[in-house]
Amino acid sequence: MTREDLLAAYDDQLREGAELRSATDVQQHGPVWWAEFDHGGFVTYRSLGGVAGDDLDRLIAETVTHYRDHTDVARAEWKTRGHDLPEDLGERLVAGGFVAEEVETVMIGEATSLAVDVPLPPGLSLRRIAAGADARDDLERLIAFQDRIFGTPGQSVMSALTELEAGTSEFWLVESGSEVVCAGRLTPVPGTGFAGIWGGGTHPDWRGQGVYRALVAARARSAITRGVTHIHSDCTANVAPDPGALRAGRGDDHDAVRLDALRNLRRAGMIRPPMRCAM
Repeated sequence: MTREDLLAAYDDQLREGAELRSATDVQQHGPVWWAEFDHGGFVTYRSLGGVAGDDLDRLIAETVTHYRDHTDVARAEWKTRGHDLPEDLGERLVAGGFVAEEVETVMIGEATSLAVDVPLPPGLSLRRIAAGADARDDLERLIAFQDRIFGTPGQSVMSALTELEAGTSEFWLVESGSEVVCAGRLTPVPGTGFAGIWGGGTHPDWRGQGVYRALVAARARSAITRGVTHIHSDCTANVAPDPGALRAGRGDDHDAVRLDALRNLRRAGMIRPPMRCAM
């Protein structure tokens, strides 16, 4: 597949509905969808349909008002992609009260090319969390580890437990004895050939030793058994340059633009567009 083919597949199969499956509330507003999850608000769309200029500024303001005044979320994210139009979307989001976050790269790889043998360093073990009596404890450890590594609260234990028991997501741990050193999730996207790999935070003492690559490979092998053909993820600079992590290469860049502390909006300096924005 060419880069253009990958981008088209990404837009058609992984945006809008695919991003909203676990939302607790969804409302359509013009070309965008306002969603709520247990970790916050999320704005998605396939295309803004030509909305630009003053009309775009109005849409951004209405989005801020919605999450600030009509929901209980602490923050919301408007996730843009590098090929989104208009080209000044990022600047307008920041001007409208959003705060730009670190640029991430959309990575897409063929599952078969990722399902390789990657040995773990001595003393480490890798396993998939099984549903059952120990599942809650394992998930609590996984989520606490990821929250520490990424510095922000992520998925709740209850939400993860629901996904695990329903079989809609797999949760994986790499451990040194009883200590979690790397963890991640595999979530197939129903109705598509894609699965997402999320998390993947690695303890600083174990970075650069193939631990994350081993976790990617294990999840890819599992994904193949579920009929998945392609793996996708959003990677920070710490992961994206690793050619062994996702071999198909970069599909596109995106930034996070979040609105943190919705009732006390703040401004930050610009980072280059495109951006994912948050309140």
